[in-house]
Parts: sequence; structure tokens; C-alpha cells
Amino acid sequence: MSFATLGLSSALLRALSEQGYTEPTPIQRQAIPTILDKRDIMASAQTGTGKTAAFTLPLLQRLSADSGSGRHLLRALVLTPTRELAAQVAESVKTYGRHLPLRSGVVFGGVNIKPQIETLRDGVDILVATPGRLLDHMGQKTVDLSHIEILVLDEADRMLDMGFIRDIRRVLAALPKQRQNLLFSATFSDEIRKLAGGLLDSPEVIEVARRNMASECVTHTVHPVERERKRELLSFLIGTRDWGQVLVFTRTKHGANRLAQQLERDGISAAAIHGNKSQTARTRALADFKQGAVRVLVATDLAARGLDIDQLPHVVNFELPHVPEDYVHRIGRTGRAGNEGAAVSLVCADEHRLLADIQKMLKREIPQVVIPGYAPSSSRPAEPIAQPRMDSRRDQRRPAQGQSGKRASPRSRPGGISRA
Repeated sequence: MSFATLGLSSALLRALSEQGYTEPTPIQRQAIPTILDKRDIMASAQTGTGKTAAFTLPLLQRLSADSGSGRHLLRALVLTPTRELAAQVAESVKTYGRHLPLRSGVVFGGVNIKPQIETLRDGVDILVATPGRLLDHMGQKTVDLSHIEILVLDEADRMLDMGFIRDIRRVLAALPKQRQNLLFSATFSDEIRKLAGGLLDSPEVIEVARRNMASECVTHTVHPVERERKRELLSFLIGTRDWGQVLVFTRTKHGANRLAQQLERDGISAAAIHGNKSQTARTRALADFKQGAVRVLVATDLAARGLDIDQLPHVVNFELPHVPEDYVHRIGRTGRAGNEGAAVSLVCADEHRLLADIQKMLKREIPQVVIPGYAPSSSRPAEPIAQPRMDSRRDQRRPAQGQSGKRASPRSRPGGISRA
């Protein structure tokens, strides 16, 4: 099947051809015709399956088919949980819509709001936004949502995890009742189904990947090691195996900073990316990593959500996540679009329960390989990890003991505008 068989316009087919895309992915084959038919959808697909193009392409076609007035009214809104994802979605809109007479913009926090206001006043047809910064514009009456025809909630599960549900409801209340709604989520949790029940009208349900299943293109390996020797083992693996591009996950912002500094001292170029970094610093670190100027990118879960890195070969869990589903989100950075990838976890004795939870979710055991010279001592008593409260996912995101910081309220989370 080709993109032409999906009913896309010649302008979109030209843009796809210029990007080297010829065949649609499964999520695109199912979603594009449904969206063009003006139906609501509730879609679940693994990261790296072409999800963004699955809603961007038909959204552009629908708007361009009725853009003869010459006025640029805001008719499509895409909500995303993080500024990185917002920027990437906005770039996709710009790339695929390059031959169409449409304007687009992106708004997120952490940057000056004045340029965003100016761009909104000039007029845009499509706006990509994070919830907090969109509410800021709504409060200042610098954005008009009264003409919205299409709403996209991208990575809705993560937006709920980050505590954006109240913000989302405030945005929904400001939108026209008659509109098309497109909801994309990594999983169909009970919370997502509840949100969808009040939002979607007889939606087409699209579930490309099995729930909570990791990509079959990824090789999973566990290396048992003492906690205090993890950094040493990581440097050893990167150096001896000549890993050229590695995304490493830690649980805390402080841990990410410390590990990046330690790797630098080992002669391995590294940068950290997390919520306390400025937008400029995060953008620069990601660009350096993609271009190969930085060999290792150390990230926290929230910062890495939505990162789009083509053909990333290695993801390392320096520390296992407390929430098993986050393991799937982490390793979803590799093995994308059919490419092979490797997910390596450095596991100490007090993480065995976390590993068991992950294996239970995956319904399989992950092979354990002891690296010579780094075998953990069996006589060493395990030190239990202080577990987070389990009454909500938001509680599980609290800073670790000894880490400073008040939790930012959802309204204070990032969200800037650029011409797309």
C-alpha cells in the first residue's frame, strides 16, 4: 500500500516523497482514512510507529481543503505533555505542510511569551501547545479557540501522569462543542478510557501494538552489578563495545547531572537533560546528541518522553524505574521503525523486585549477563529502596530523599512559539 491509496492530496504526497517516505505504517494506514472521514479516534501505538504523521497528514489535508478565505483562523489544536514533543510535532506540521497555504505555531513555557503573542496575532491555522502555556494565553486573551474544528490529544496517558487533567478540562470547556477529537495514548488505562468516554463521539478504536509490550526489534539484557560500580561498568561498556550513541535513564535530576559529570571525567562526552534545565540547554543538549557531538545523553523519564531520535542503537537503564510501564516508554526510544536496538539494564541487589515487576508485565524473563570483573558480591546484604506511595502515579514522581525541590504545579510546567 502507498500513501496515494489513502486519499492524500498531491501536495502532501510531494512532501512525503521529499522526506523519502513511500509506504504508510500500520497506524497510518488505519488512522488516516478514518480522520479524513471526520470521525473521532482513540488510538494506541508504540513510540516510533509513525503516530505523529498519522494525525498530522489528514489534519493538514482537512484544513487545506477549506482554506480559500485567505484568513488564518485557529482551526486545529494539538495538545502535548512536554515542550520537546510540542516542538517535534510542530516541526512535523511544518515539514508535511510545506506546500500548503497554512500557518502553524507552537507554544510552550520556559521561554518569552511575547513572540508567541505576536505570532498568534498574525494568525495561525494550527497550534501545537502544552496545557500550561495554552492556559496562560487563554488568561491573557491572546488566543481564540472559538473556531477549533479538530482537537488532538497526543500522549494523553503522559498528560494524565503529569497531572494535566484539570488543565485539559479547562481547555475542553473553551472549545466549540462540534469538533473532531483525536486521542493518542501509549496505553488504554482506565483513566484514559474514562477521559475518552467524556470526550469522544463513537470513536474508531485503533490499537496497533499489544498493551504494554516492548518493541520486538529490541534486545533486552540485564547486567547484575553492585550499586556503587554502576558508573564504572557503564563507562566500560561504552568504551569497550564502542557505543557511539547512548541514551541513559536515571530516576532523579540530581542523579542525571552527577552521572553526566562522572562520564565526562571518564573521557566520555555526555550531557544531562531534565526538567530543571532551561529550554535552551535542553534543546542544545538534544541537538548535540543527535549530531554526534555528545556521545551520551543522560535523562529522566519526564524529560525523555517524546524524544524523537532516529535509529538510536542503545538505551541504558542506569536505574530501573519504579513504574513498570515506564520501562516500555524508556526502551521505546530504540528499535524504532523496524530498526534494531538494545536495551541494557544495570541492576543491583535492591532492584530485584523492580526487575520482577517489569518481567511480569513483559510476560518473559530478561536474560542476565554478568560482565567479568563486575560480578556482584553474594555476601553483600541488599539495601531496600525507599518505595514511593502507590496511591497515584503523580506521587511516584516526587523527588528522592535528599533531593531539593518542590514539585512544580501543572500550570508552571513548560510550554514557546515558533513559526512552523
